[in-house]
Amino acid sequence: MDKKLKRFLIKSVIILGVIHLAYFSYGYFNFEGIHKINIYTEFYRFKFYDDVSISHVFISGLFLFLFLVILLRNHAKKAYNVSNISKISVSLLVVSFLTLTFFISYSLGLNVKMRKELPEKDFNKDKTLLNVLNPFLYNYTSYSSDKLFNPENTLYPKPYPVIAERDSIFYDPDNKDNFSIETKYYSIDTLKILNSATKEISSKLMAGMDFLGLDPKEFKKRIISQKVIGDSTEIIFKGVEVQPEYDDKMCIFLENKALYSPIHNVPDSTQQYQNAVTRYKLLYTYDQDSLLHSFQRLDALFKKYNVESQMVPKDFSHDVFYYRDNRQEPLNGLRNTFDRTKLKEKFTILERLFYKPNYLHPSIQMIFITAVVAVWITLFLLFLIWNYLSTRKEK
Repeated sequence: MDKKLKRFLIKSVIILGVIHLAYFSYGYFNFEGIHKINIYTEFYRFKFYDDVSISHVFISGLFLFLFLVILLRNHAKKAYNVSNISKISVSLLVVSFLTLTFFISYSLGLNVKMRKELPEKDFNKDKTLLNVLNPFLYNYTSYSSDKLFNPENTLYPKPYPVIAERDSIFYDPDNKDNFSIETKYYSIDTLKILNSATKEISSKLMAGMDFLGLDPKEFKKRIISQKVIGDSTEIIFKGVEVQPEYDDKMCIFLENKALYSPIHNVPDSTQQYQNAVTRYKLLYTYDQDSLLHSFQRLDALFKKYNVESQMVPKDFSHDVFYYRDNRQEPLNGLRNTFDRTKLKEKFTILERLFYKPNYLHPSIQMIFITAVVAVWITLFLLFLIWNYLSTRKEK
């Protein structure tokens, strides 16, 4: 390509860059705030009827028209070799793509403004608060769910976590319908021994482990899993029997490990354990004002995300400690009323906008690709035809 054509293409790309910056700025200042985010929120997709789409069509059409006129009048009358024709083709493809992607810059502006209003660090702090307080946020019917709340979901303090062992007890050998289910809980413990010793697991070597209080046969029955790590073997087994129902430092709020909204790129198990430790300290170690302060932060979070709530932090804190100390009471009076559906929707949408931003909506992907290819082929063919007609006599 000659220098004049190169300068023209570079100037065209610069102009397109300025237009992209304008759309980015428009998206940045047009973001309405996280309190307006709802289930229908998504980054901009070409809608064909609003100001962004209408202006996009007009500006793109005007630019392509002027670009083509100047290209054909000033740069299509010179003979080009195959190599230069290929470079021109690639340049026209770039121009076509940049001309039809102003709406993507608009979406990027929205994303940047959203992240400025809600930095990822603050978003993770909010998720951590919700994850720690999650067991307090269910409606009263959920607390009767054995799946949500049971001792096997307790992760802290020691000897938790535990594993359940359920046995059927038959009261009449001749009547199989007359039975009950007995559940026992055992701590989950870990033992590491040399690989050579695992072959003697039922020998006197294991019998000498008096600190476990188990004979070799009983120990073998309690093994949950074995895994070889280097020159040693890690054995996970059922340890001491635990009775959560009689544990003074145990309440229903510790029997739930579900994450409200997991933090990105942090293992769920790590988050669950850290949250369990914090939750236990709020209930049994720290001053009661610490839990009250956490509920006040939760109330501020509701207002931040525009979630309707009737929760009064002081009353909520009082209820939690009441049910902590009165485990036999049916839990149906926890004053934690708020719009659960809306809060969940907010965090689901924000999670998607943060980590799975969709700047090219599936509904317009094929239309977009077709439009870019069509514009590119049209520009390139017109250039080739005009170039051929202009240089035919010389050839």
